[in-house]
Amino acid sequence: MSFGNAQPGLGKAVRVLRNRAGLSRAELAVRAELDATSVSRIEAGAIDPTWGSMRRIAKGLGVSLRELAEEAERQ
Repeated sequence: MSFGNAQPGLGKAVRVLRNRAGLSRAELAVRAELDATSVSRIEAGAIDPTWGSMRRIAKGLGVSLRELAEEAERQ
């Protein structure tokens, strides 16, 4: 399952939280068990991540999925 249409706010939220955590895209990718290209494309809003990917990204960022969603709403 994916989020549907590309979600630019979600990508911006990932970037904001990643920067706040002091992580590079490569570091987040390792923590989230994704490739760095996928992280980059998610941040750019070019792809719709699956729920599983978003759970792994949230975990890699050290935040809850809810916190990630709330940040996306602010974006």
